[in-house]
Amino acid sequence: MKKIYQPLFDNNNPPGEIFFGHEVFLPNTTTPRHSHPWGQLQLINGGILELTTDEKRFLSPSQYAVWVPAGIEHESFMRRSLNYCSMNIESTLADALPRYACLLEVSPIMEAIVGDLKQRCITVPESEQDLRLVKVLLDQVLKAKEHDQFLPSSDDKLLKPILQELDEDPTTTKTIKDWAAQLHTTERTLARHCQDKLGMSFTEWRQRRKFIYSLHLLRKGLSVKEIAFTLGYHQASPFITLFKRHAQCTPEQYRQRFYSNAK
Repeated sequence: MKKIYQPLFDNNNPPGEIFFGHEVFLPNTTTPRHSHPWGQLQLINGGILELTTDEKRFLSPSQYAVWVPAGIEHESFMRRSLNYCSMNIESTLADALPRYACLLEVSPIMEAIVGDLKQRCITVPESEQDLRLVKVLLDQVLKAKEHDQFLPSSDDKLLKPILQELDEDPTTTKTIKDWAAQLHTTERTLARHCQDKLGMSFTEWRQRRKFIYSLHLLRKGLSVKEIAFTLGYHQASPFITLFKRHAQCTPEQYRQRFYSNAK
């Protein structure tokens, strides 16, 4: 059963130029379609944030934050429990940020400051120390590397059934050759559609989906070797390499960080 979450703040009465919302979302929580007169950076820990706008659907693991500019309608869904923080930025302060929804890389400094504010339940920074911290945080946000989407989607008639199947079962052993035969096309055609419509190869998309699924398996308590085998690897090292490429840490380091931040 889905749980409906209502935004914390009144659009007509924002509490400050920069303010924060801290939540622990339960599984299957949705936020209804809405917009804000301020920009909003959505940061999470320990799961995947799914957010959609009129133009795009974002799947965001915790090393990325979702930036939603002022006035952009959006809704989000959390399949599993996660720690959430919104950094709400008054529109004039957000002028240097993109005018469209996108992903921004979360730096270690950003993660540390947000974690500190969450631990102390700071919604509106008021002390000189907290105002300085938030200024540093804003500077980090302004220079954060931008990404279009971590896991792009497509309504392309050839790709859509493949992406849907991989989304439902990331561990399927079907190859691009198998899908080409099923869809009465060629591997070369499918490869071209992936590059044109997704901006990446089929292999890269599939590895990103496996990475996202591995975060869920880590939280369930599976060992790194068990996760590697579940994802179709014959040993742990290729999985660890994949994980480090996307998370900038090993699976065990990520697990320890998640449990540390969840306390």
